[in-house]
Formats: sequence, structure tokens, C-alpha cells
Amino acid sequence: MDIQLKRGLLEICVLAAIKYEESYGYKIIKDIKPYVSMSESTLYPILKRLEEAGSLNVRSAEYNGRLRKYYCITAAGRERLEQFAQEWNEILSIYNYVTREGD
Repeated sequence: MDIQLKRGLLEICVLAAIKYEESYGYKIIKDIKPYVSMSESTLYPILKRLEEAGSLNVRSAEYNGRLRKYYCITAAGRERLEQFAQEWNEILSIYNYVTREGD
């Protein structure tokens, strides 16, 4: 798969994982696992890019004596998810064209 396409899809998956409630890295990986395989070394750069883009906010809180970062989607992140949903029909159309049988 094209690296840029996969990168964009993984970012959408991360936003979807925090769409309804804030979460932390390990839980995001666990929540996404049934749909796509993602390692911590893949997740954390994605979280950083999404934070820099204004798609999520980060807060730190103590958990069992250690600081844990919690990620929460922003209005810009929700807008990005909505935009992806609208573009999905075009993606499906392209897929159907590419995989069509001879006419």
C-alpha cells in the first residue's frame, strides 16, 4: 500500500479511536487492533502529528505513580473524520473501477 495513503488512514483510525472519549496510547492500540495492526513506534509519531495539526489535545495525569498522556479529539479532528466519511464514497468508486471485471 502506498505509504502516504496508509499514513492518512492510520491517522483517521487514531481519531476514530478517541472520537467518543479520551484515551491513552496502549488503549488506542488495543482498540484499533481488531481492524489494523499498529505498534507503539507507529502510534506515537501519528499522535504527535495530529497534535501539531490541532486535531487532538493532550493532557498528562498521574496513573499508578507514573505520568500518562491522555488524548482527546478536537473540533478540527472531528471535522477531519467527517471529511473522510464524505470522501469515502469517492474512494469506493475508485476501488470498484479498479477491481471491475471486463465489460
